[in-house]
Amino acid sequence: MMNKYLILLLMIVNCVLLFSKSKTDANIFGDVKSNGKHLPGVTIYVKNTKIGTFTDKTGHFSLVNLPEGENTVVARFIGYKSSEKKIMMEKNKLVELNFELEEEPIGLGEVVVTGTRTEKRNIESPIIVNTIDKAKLESLHANSVSEGLCYQPGLRLETDCQTCNYTQLRMNGLGGAYSQILINGKSLFSPILGLYGLEQISSNMIERIEVVRGGGSALYGPFAVGGVVNLITKFPGENLYDVTCDYSNINNNSTESILNAGVSLFSDSRKEAVSFFATKRTRDAYDHNGDGFSEMPKLEINSFGMNLYYRPDYMHSIEANVSSVYEYRRGGDKIDFPAHEAEQSEERSHNIFFGSIDYIYYYDDFKSSLKVYSGFQNIYRRHYTGIIPDIINQDSTKYVSHFMNPPYGTTKNQVSQLGFQLNQNLNTLFGEITSSFGAEYLHDEIKDEIDTYNYQINQTTKDLGTFLQLDWDIDSGLNLLLGIRADKHNYVKEIVINPRIAVLYNIFDNTQLRLTYSTGFRPPQAFDTDIHIAFAGGGIQKIILSENLKKETSQSVSTSINFDFPSEHFIYGFTLDGFYTQLSDVFILEEIDRDIKGNSILEKRNGDKASVYGTTLEARFNYERQFQMEAGYTLQKSIYNKPIFWSKNLKGETDYMRTPDSYGYLTLSYSTGLPIKASLSCIYTGQMRVPHYVSINMVGNPQNDILHISHSFFDIGGRISYKLPFDLSDLTIVLYTGIQNLLNSYQNDFDKGKYRDSNYIYGPSKPRTIYLGIKLE
Repeated sequence: MMNKYLILLLMIVNCVLLFSKSKTDANIFGDVKSNGKHLPGVTIYVKNTKIGTFTDKTGHFSLVNLPEGENTVVARFIGYKSSEKKIMMEKNKLVELNFELEEEPIGLGEVVVTGTRTEKRNIESPIIVNTIDKAKLESLHANSVSEGLCYQPGLRLETDCQTCNYTQLRMNGLGGAYSQILINGKSLFSPILGLYGLEQISSNMIERIEVVRGGGSALYGPFAVGGVVNLITKFPGENLYDVTCDYSNINNNSTESILNAGVSLFSDSRKEAVSFFATKRTRDAYDHNGDGFSEMPKLEINSFGMNLYYRPDYMHSIEANVSSVYEYRRGGDKIDFPAHEAEQSEERSHNIFFGSIDYIYYYDDFKSSLKVYSGFQNIYRRHYTGIIPDIINQDSTKYVSHFMNPPYGTTKNQVSQLGFQLNQNLNTLFGEITSSFGAEYLHDEIKDEIDTYNYQINQTTKDLGTFLQLDWDIDSGLNLLLGIRADKHNYVKEIVINPRIAVLYNIFDNTQLRLTYSTGFRPPQAFDTDIHIAFAGGGIQKIILSENLKKETSQSVSTSINFDFPSEHFIYGFTLDGFYTQLSDVFILEEIDRDIKGNSILEKRNGDKASVYGTTLEARFNYERQFQMEAGYTLQKSIYNKPIFWSKNLKGETDYMRTPDSYGYLTLSYSTGLPIKASLSCIYTGQMRVPHYVSINMVGNPQNDILHISHSFFDIGGRISYKLPFDLSDLTIVLYTGIQNLLNSYQNDFDKGKYRDSNYIYGPSKPRTIYLGIKLE
């Protein structure tokens, strides 16, 4: 018994000695500024210890019980160059230590996460990552994600249905199903969300968008053949709020109103923060050619979301987000009637709920980390796609049958993802290496059915992916990214292994050369456009999957040269990018037959090979953060090696449909110390081949299938804002107005009537639109 008390006493004494040893009372205090302004939320830590904190809302900090002797204290903040200071600490001494952080050169020091899934300065990443932030979205009057993505090099956002206006994002000449859309880094953008999701997600929810063209990163799955778009929702910033009211007049024939609101809150310790955002959007249907049928559907969208994080200390972080979107969409005629009473209509009612949670542990002075994450998405949709049959020769059988059993349907879609990623930094004789190892499991279940059409998709996909990537800084001028990913997809028998390689070489101080090689695959499943039912040939047009459909594989090569010259007052630069992708067993659509009701059937099957290649030139200029210019222009070709018969009645074509050989964009913005800001934007789209299926019973509609060559067009817009020259209790009021599609280069040869080909649509997403609004913040 005595021995137990003795052991307990020794343990207590040992703990006291250890505590007294660590309690040095060697403390520091100070602040962090940039250009004379205090910075809240800056990470302050002592190298090679677990001692750290954040600056408070006034930009001040304190650290206690530092080790005696020489210490290195680091101030770290995104968008600024990190600063280190050495300081000698003595027991029972209080020392003042202040930091002055220097902003990174415009654009060059931007920290991105999508290229390597680790925080990395853009100029140091072997994968080019383009970004568009919330300020840019606002200057472009981009009310949804879809409207903002048009202003990125190599990207095109097209509208593909005259009745419902579903959209498709094309990257480097590849269709929407070749691009992986992420929400906060998670693969939550399911095929059904791919139809309308880019328009359903309000730009008010977005902090920034990161875009990776091509498949150079091994960290993303089978759908990242064309590239990756990462939608990063609003992250808590300062304690602030904003409200925006916006009204648009669409070609004097329709109106749209949008109400956005947001609030961000921080605790005094900067350890907890939360942001809320909400949007209400209402748009009337728009009829361009006066036939009584809409070219833009009626829209009602209500969205709400929140982001929050908790940092118990500077080494740990828990981040969570959740969002909800309700959308009602109705196109066709008799907009205010029940959908089945309209001559031709599409009606969609979406209830969407998605979110994710991340736990991140940083160590080794932020050079290494462990991340565990999960996400979910749930969609419930009611929909209608139908035409009232004509009464022919007094035979009303089909007419009566339509009202007895109208083609309403339902869609249920659940997506869940779980994964982890370990990033370990190693200093070796051959350079600094950051290894990334991880695994993720993605489960996607969709059930879509319309009993009237005997139409059903019941698809459950499961993908288990593991990856290993080495980010190797061989020396200050050479970086090598080596990666491999293995996927086990339940629609593919074998494990699919894809290597990916990227090289960054600094030719000169301001000039970089990048090379990437990657392989990828797409499983034999239904994607976004496969789920859409269109109107064509006097009935509906649907897609079925071939019984022998097998996976599609890809090989991609790209190279780019990047030049940026920063100076005290301005920065200018350019990027010249070349890309080539070869697809094997490529997925194709060919018209095979009509069903007993006369509806057109397209079959998705494997073709032979296809090639997509081209070049993109980007240019940028920024003077004193006052005048900014960005531009991008792409020349490319997308061809099959064998003709594809999109129509049974016409010869096959090797060129991709709806894919122009040239397209580009230009944005200009001007802002000074004055309360006026102005911006100008332009989108150029060259000629493209657009299938036009036979239509009936309306003069002007085609009587046979034809391949239409569209004209090229410019979509020009402008915006000007004025900040009222007074503040009311820290309230800023901004008035703005602008115009979209100034030249009104909207399509003028739409089909008419209920038997129109709804997929015959090209050109800008809306006609000339004048808008005005007010923002309070």
